[in-house]
Amino acid sequence: MQLKKDREHFGSADTLGGRIVHARESENLSTAQLARRIGVKTKTVHNWETDCSEPRSNRLLTLAGLLNVSPTWLLTGAGESPVEGLDETEMMHIRASVERMRQQMLTIAEELEQLEARLDSYQSYQD
Repeated sequence: MQLKKDREHFGSADTLGGRIVHARESENLSTAQLARRIGVKTKTVHNWETDCSEPRSNRLLTLAGLLNVSPTWLLTGAGESPVEGLDETEMMHIRASVERMRQQMLTIAEELEQLEARLDSYQSYQD
């Protein structure tokens, strides 16, 4: 998967660049999308993510706001890291799967009750 390759290439969340990558991925943004929202070139964001350069303080604050993380977390890694979210489509698929499984469980429970009743009637017939 490309995101995993990117993370390996850019490093871990132990660096400013790695934390930018992590937060950007958590927001399901591409490098180009993030660059457009901040008002910089894609190459600039790429350089930040690869630790070739660092954002100025005003860009860092904007970056933190767009990525829903604190500037302190971006700079130091201290505090709450972003949680990978699910988009609405993924949530709908999960809810549908849960409902489908719930129905399957109810069907199995009904079949078990019927089988137990048959066994009970068979045993009472044998006695």
